Amino acid sequence: MISLLQIIFSILIIAEFFLGNFANVFISLVNCTDWVKRQKIPTAYGILIALAVSRIGLLWALVINWYGNILNPALYSIDVRVIIYMAWTASNHFSLWFATCLSVLYLLKIANFSSLLFLHLKQKVKRVILIILLGNLVFLVFHLALVNREANMWKNEGNITWKTKLKDTVHLSNMTLFTLGNVIPFTTSLTCFVLLIFSLWKHLKNMQLSGKGSQDPSTKVHIRAIQTLISFLLLFGFYIMALIISAWRSNSQLNDPIVLCVQVLEALYPSAHSFILIWGNKKLKQDFLSLLWQVRC
Repeated sequence: MISLLQIIFSILIIAEFFLGNFANVFISLVNCTDWVKRQKIPTAYGILIALAVSRIGLLWALVINWYGNILNPALYSIDVRVIIYMAWTASNHFSLWFATCLSVLYLLKIANFSSLLFLHLKQKVKRVILIILLGNLVFLVFHLALVNREANMWKNEGNITWKTKLKDTVHLSNMTLFTLGNVIPFTTSLTCFVLLIFSLWKHLKNMQLSGKGSQDPSTKVHIRAIQTLISFLLLFGFYIMALIISAWRSNSQLNDPIVLCVQVLEALYPSAHSFILIWGNKKLKQDFLSLLWQVRC
């Protein structure tokens, strides 16, 4: 019997699912259309397309998991759980890292530092992004291998002591990679945010020394990027806390209010941040408002 609380949270997560898919499909279509027109794609647009696609996959994995756990647990077999969890792991990984790459891109494109290392990275933006993505792809392969190993051990449970110890070791390794896979991109994005603030402070100081105003184009670009990163980091922080709580309470009952609440919060991040990206991007914002105007008329 489904409780009233489960019905309320189901309505919320379905709303997040549809709104999130709408925003991410919109981002993908607008940037893909621009790609076809230009016959080339800027790095930022490519990251936005990949980020939107990964978040669509993440939202589907979250909703299917919700449906299987809450609305129809009888059909949610162990094999299906493993497939959905692996799909969630991959889509969550790409979603976090593409968003992190966007933060790194903001830093390298906007910030101004005299360091030779920073100037070198600034000239090799595409290569830096590619190295980040390839590096964390190796990380993802190891994580998926551990997830698959742990799933197989749970499906073939036994009472032998060494199997129990091995299972605990694999689970601990899986949780360690899970934690690192979420904390590292958050730390990287936070570092980009701090460096952007420091770059803005240096820029404003130089403007004051030269007797110029503070409303120049560089200042405005800095502020827009910082505002976007603030919203991203806040949602990212709530998302990580929800994931950690969900992992620690994985053995709790399905009608536990805390478990239900954190699952709804997990779906909030890929949905809400996509609308923030639309609002923070001039072209996406114009196309979105144009779409709303056409629908209204």
